[in-house]
Amino acid sequence: MSSLALYGRDYAAAAANGLDPLRYKYRFLAEGDSWMDRSSATTGSLPEFLAQAMDAGGDEVLIVNLSMFGHTMRHIGEMVQGEFAGWIDFWNFDAILLSAAGNDFIDAARDEAPGQGLLRDMAGQPLPAQGYDCVKQDAVASLVTDYLDPNFKVLYEAVRNSAKNAATPIFLNLYDTPVARDAPAPPGRTAWLFEAYRKNAIDPSLWTDLTDGIFNDVQMAITGWQKDRSGVHLVPTDGTLKPALPGDKGDSGDWINEIHPNAKGWKKLAKVWRETMLGVI
Repeated sequence: MSSLALYGRDYAAAAANGLDPLRYKYRFLAEGDSWMDRSSATTGSLPEFLAQAMDAGGDEVLIVNLSMFGHTMRHIGEMVQGEFAGWIDFWNFDAILLSAAGNDFIDAARDEAPGQGLLRDMAGQPLPAQGYDCVKQDAVASLVTDYLDPNFKVLYEAVRNSAKNAATPIFLNLYDTPVARDAPAPPGRTAWLFEAYRKNAIDPSLWTDLTDGIFNDVQMAITGWQKDRSGVHLVPTDGTLKPALPGDKGDSGDWINEIHPNAKGWKKLAKVWRETMLGVI
């Protein structure tokens, strides 16, 4: 394979060993969370599988990956003036790939005390008609309006105001909807949605509908970043992956753990990314 995905921190060493970025047909810059970083210590990243897919199609690509497992959109917005700004001022990229918002929603559901985050505390409460009734709509609105939208605005304006990437298209990850289950990464830790739902005493019969609703909110928030902004494109990944079985505690379907794809899943997602991006760049 001639295409290459490498982390930004590794670029200097690669360049010292003869890497020539000008030999590639396309150059992409990836930023975001674990959907751009990696599913596990042994499973590759979306950029790595996208490089393979591009290469198989005869399009050599160099992907510089700045993503980090656990990053939120808020953190990415705060860090835009650091490494990200250095890269968009250094090269003209053919595309910028962003995966963000998933961790913001999951953290808001899991990290706060019962009833204090995204979810209602259902302990002692009657079973609602549907799982999504367990979501606090005011908390969703605040998360999107006060945190996600302003921080995407910072990133977008940094790109559009840069000398080299003012017209570079930005592609947004729409994720896919996971299944809440006791399958953390790494094993022995606590799963994300599984822990959030248990902490807030949400009946397991509601989990499927609840997860569908939360990830619909995630996708709606990301879709909103397109409004009145040129060159922002959605990558329609929702519905791509085979769901995991709720009782499985490890690799299942196209998922290596509760919220991350396995290698089969990445290959499917990379195909969608490639097709979407080549329709634009």
